[in-house]
Amino acid sequence: MSSRSPLVLIVEDYQDAREMYAAYLQFSGYRVAEATNGLEALEQARRLRPDIILMDLALPKMDGWEATRRLKADEHTRSIPVVALTGHALAGHAEGAREAGCDAFVTKPCLPDDLIAEIKRILGAPGKVADGAGSGGVRSTGKGRQT
Repeated sequence: MSSRSPLVLIVEDYQDAREMYAAYLQFSGYRVAEATNGLEALEQARRLRPDIILMDLALPKMDGWEATRRLKADEHTRSIPVVALTGHALAGHAEGAREAGCDAFVTKPCLPDDLIAEIKRILGAPGKVADGAGSGGVRSTGKGRQT
């Protein structure tokens, strides 16, 4: 794997899910860093400057909503795209994720191929995110990576 491969920060407190996402992303050519709560996510994002963050919303110590708000308020991390991961498919969660600053919303469980497609879509579209991309539990919030 090249050091130029995109770095994905997976923020997930459930170890099995975190390991599954990490293994599939590594298999697909991505570099991976992990965090188990919102506070770790902030530290890792600032230190590593990942290309994209997969953020579970229900986390200990600091939830994914607040972690995303803080990431987007910080000039050093605000341009990093954040994909919200949640087991709740309620319409209010997608809207809340958008308001917190998330660039996309993925309902778990999500097929690994759909998650990879969403990552590629976001990383391949600087400044904008096309609506309607992805499938299954993947929804765009209309935001993209800001460069």
